[in-house]
Amino acid sequence: MEIIGAVLETSGVEKPFAQTRPFTVGPLELDAPAPGEVLVRIEAAGVCHSDLSVVDGNRRRPTPMLLGHEAAGIVERLGDDVDDLVVGDRVVMTFLPRCGHCAGCRTDGRLPCEVGTAANNAGTLVGGGIRLHRDGADIRHHLGVSAFASHAVVSRTSIVPVPADVPAEIAALLGCAVLTGGGAVINAARPEAGTRLVVVGLGGVGMAALLVGVALGLEVIGVDAVDAKLELALGLGAAQALSPADAVDRGIRAPAVVEAAGHPRAFETAVALTAPGGTTVTVGLPAPDARSEVSPLQLTAGARTIIGSYLGSAVPSRDIPHYVEMWRSGALPLEKLVSSRIRLDEIDAAMDRLAAGGELRQLITF
Repeated sequence: MEIIGAVLETSGVEKPFAQTRPFTVGPLELDAPAPGEVLVRIEAAGVCHSDLSVVDGNRRRPTPMLLGHEAAGIVERLGDDVDDLVVGDRVVMTFLPRCGHCAGCRTDGRLPCEVGTAANNAGTLVGGGIRLHRDGADIRHHLGVSAFASHAVVSRTSIVPVPADVPAEIAALLGCAVLTGGGAVINAARPEAGTRLVVVGLGGVGMAALLVGVALGLEVIGVDAVDAKLELALGLGAAQALSPADAVDRGIRAPAVVEAAGHPRAFETAVALTAPGGTTVTVGLPAPDARSEVSPLQLTAGARTIIGSYLGSAVPSRDIPHYVEMWRSGALPLEKLVSSRIRLDEIDAAMDRLAAGGELRQLITF
């Protein structure tokens, strides 16, 4: 079938992207779903730093590639062997397929799926297939999803169904921002009830971590260099919102600190704000050659722990229903994470705004 999608032609072009225009928005050919795959009509897709990292070259992926990994949509066709969904189901698309059998999948979310990771690195679906084409040439898949398009064919292991009463925009956020930020709190940091949580970096993932912390009844302190985000954090229930320098100067300490900025200095700040005996959870994705400086003595003498958390150490099929119930109860107002809604043909400028640090979640709506 013919679809419309936003293809990244090459990584690492100069900014502003609105001028260099690394994306081509136009018609593509999409194959029918193979066994174990599903055709989804995309309703909403979030613009995330993981997309930006491919555009700016920090994460090298094979191109041309149809980007987009955080989305929700409606099932339109089922491949053979998919018997637990029906046409018309709303589904959340997640960027880490889980085979359920490999060594990574046996860690209850702590490590990513080995099969899914290999497919993501190759720009294919699970099993090695490519379903996207343009003028007879293959277009690579992004993290098994490729949601910057009107439709997508994905592995059944890349999607989680949600009830029909969950709006598409809320469902889309569950696929990455909430899984990653919320999971960093619930699955990795595991703070005790009533204690303090610090979140360093208040983008979409960081704000999701903040919202989940507030929903759990924690004293949450937001840390960011952008004043507008500090104001927003207070409006979302943060007890305090401080710049990195202010947080350090005031001697802020917490038993659980989540670093969601993906910058080496933010990681250093997060470690500095971690109380003795506490845990620093890093979910940000800096450039591969980025380096931080941390005192080993600070870790040893203070019995501090540093944990890496990919996709919030989540098992999507387990965790997404939990976040749905938190949203339904009113404890998790995820709609507040949406900073703007855009058209697909605005994707170049959207990447510029994301790089400038002024957005939480821009949603492409179809």
